[in-house]
Amino acid sequence: MVPEQAAIANAYLDHLTSEDLVLLVPGGSDALRAGHGQVVQHLRPEGLEELLASPRVFDAVFATAGEADTLVGASPFLVFAVAVHRAAIELNATSYVSEWLGLGRRAPVFDAAQLRDFLAAPWRRLFLAELLASYTHVASGSVLVSTRRGWRRQRFSELDPVRLAGLLEVISESERPGILRRLGDLSLFLTGVFPDYVASRGFGPIEESRLLRSGVMVNSRRSPSSELKRMGVGGGAVGLLEQLGRRWYRAAFDALPRPVPGNVAVLGELPDRFGDARRILSFVTERFLFRHRDHWFELGGG
Repeated sequence: MVPEQAAIANAYLDHLTSEDLVLLVPGGSDALRAGHGQVVQHLRPEGLEELLASPRVFDAVFATAGEADTLVGASPFLVFAVAVHRAAIELNATSYVSEWLGLGRRAPVFDAAQLRDFLAAPWRRLFLAELLASYTHVASGSVLVSTRRGWRRQRFSELDPVRLAGLLEVISESERPGILRRLGDLSLFLTGVFPDYVASRGFGPIEESRLLRSGVMVNSRRSPSSELKRMGVGGGAVGLLEQLGRRWYRAAFDALPRPVPGNVAVLGELPDRFGDARRILSFVTERFLFRHRDHWFELGGG
């Protein structure tokens, strides 16, 4: 097996549960009785992605829903991995996708060829599945910050870009790449899966100012409105997050030590291909996830 294929297969296997493998491997139930390792032995790692894209596995994962509100028997990661692979297949048969233009407004955009190209790379497919799965359980809490008036707690949530960006002002330099990457992830997730939520909630002037002071913007002394005008941001809060997401990803990638492994190299592509990744997430959400979206992803609180 090609070393890269082995690395990709192992990356998928790190996420898949024993129950997932039973769905993937024909006759996997018998092997499961002997343990997780026995199921893996029945799997051809070089064919793992072929299984994820197969009609049999798609039907096994998505047909379990029936009339229920949840997909039974598959982990969220497997559901998302199968949906991403299915999207790649369906995009081969279409020339356009539906583009979000605003609340309740969509229009066809003839860029399916670009999306097919993005999904042709296996590490990018894995990245999108991992991104979606990472938001089924999000972290929130607080950190202690030293101020002129003493110590105070600064709250954060992985679903709140304003509070998450605020951490860049108080964390150590070694922690910055992780926060910057997560800010890029959050921008991609929100604009791809929940654009209506982002547009309806919006950002107030103070929130915009905090986002633009996140440490990535070129001239943080500009006012939020002049900085937005200089950036040429359109699309309100969704457009702002897309522009910031590109910059956060670029800063995260630039801060990583070299050489960068294949599963992380995707971050270096996203500043230029953020729009492609966002449209793919939107396509995946519309086609496969919309019915279960609010069950998997919670946007309250933070």
